[in-house]
Amino acid sequence: MTTIAESLALIGRGAEEILKIEELEARLKLGRPLRIKAGFDPTAPDLHIGHTVLLNKMRQFQDLGHTVIFLIGDFTGMIGDPTGKNVTRKPLTREDVLANAQTYADQVFKVLDREKTEVRFNSEWFGNMSAADMIKLAAQHTVARMLERDDFNKRFTGQQPIAIHEFLYPLVQGYDSVALRSDVELGGTDQKFNLLMGRALQENAGQPPQIVLTMPLLEGLDGVNKMGKSLGNYIGINEPANDIFGKTMSISDELMWRWFTLLSFEKSLEDIEQMKRDMAAGQNPRDFKVQLARELVDRFHGAGAGDAAITHWNEVVKGGAVPTDLVTQDIAVTEEGIRLGALLRAAGLAPSGAEANRKIVERAVKIDGVIVEDREMSFKSGQSLLLQLGKRGFAKVNLVKA
Repeated sequence: MTTIAESLALIGRGAEEILKIEELEARLKLGRPLRIKAGFDPTAPDLHIGHTVLLNKMRQFQDLGHTVIFLIGDFTGMIGDPTGKNVTRKPLTREDVLANAQTYADQVFKVLDREKTEVRFNSEWFGNMSAADMIKLAAQHTVARMLERDDFNKRFTGQQPIAIHEFLYPLVQGYDSVALRSDVELGGTDQKFNLLMGRALQENAGQPPQIVLTMPLLEGLDGVNKMGKSLGNYIGINEPANDIFGKTMSISDELMWRWFTLLSFEKSLEDIEQMKRDMAAGQNPRDFKVQLARELVDRFHGAGAGDAAITHWNEVVKGGAVPTDLVTQDIAVTEEGIRLGALLRAAGLAPSGAEANRKIVERAVKIDGVIVEDREMSFKSGQSLLLQLGKRGFAKVNLVKA
């Protein structure tokens, strides 16, 4: 039987802020399963481990016996959340939203317990809301209050346009909490304004206001910027096991501890502190990083996949061996040929041409075992090449006519 103190400790692990902690304690003392809500706008079809910070917290609530509501914002996704943007975000089509939503649902159960998850779509209630209902909802908030939101305020003072429908987004997200009668809503630190909106609207509706729990935004592989595909500093949860393992091994020792805190289920905070002491006493940080990498691979690829990835990493990265399971890719090229940077990107070894060129300059690229430094090098159809980027990135390619 988990005590209230133990529950609060687990819920608070890695959390940025809990508003209000005394209200959460009081709800837990009621002895009933709490309704835990987290909303996801299906703006992109693939999840990376930065997204799982929130999913992990949802899973912890499930493990404590609470009801988790995975809310897919198919209605809000068609508005477009302006959070963190200095321009109006382009809304998605209905077809885009539904396709991405299905992909999301397929991926989240690598973290969440499917049997304990309530999947909802906010079109369930907004699809039936009339124009008069929406105006009534909009009347519950003021423009002045909306302009307190940081991104709106910056755009307003910078004389950048703000579309009227963008003011509806926080209201719509907040009303989701009313419709679902949520006890707790989770979100990133960039969602705090919207989460507090839910509290206000619940009070207006005569409901107990939800507790707001914000989680930090996970730094990516570079250890500086928020994890994201645009920067190429991410690990997709659907990436091959060996890639997840290798990328995790590449992070800094300092970042490793933050990843342990936010991503690990196997290591308690006490375990993490002991590992820090062991490292300070001289133990190789690589030993701990291997444990983190194994756990992440097992989570997304199944038990045992982590051990296989360790074997691969030891053979390929530490031993310098070329993987034996490489599948040759056919890459179509025009008569003019393809430059090295573009080839590395087409082979899946680099997220962008700019990143590929940077690696070439760093002498991190080999062709058939030979380091190449010429960014202008190009290749014609009919060639077969073994490409290598860094210690663990390999690709066999056949260049064929486009």
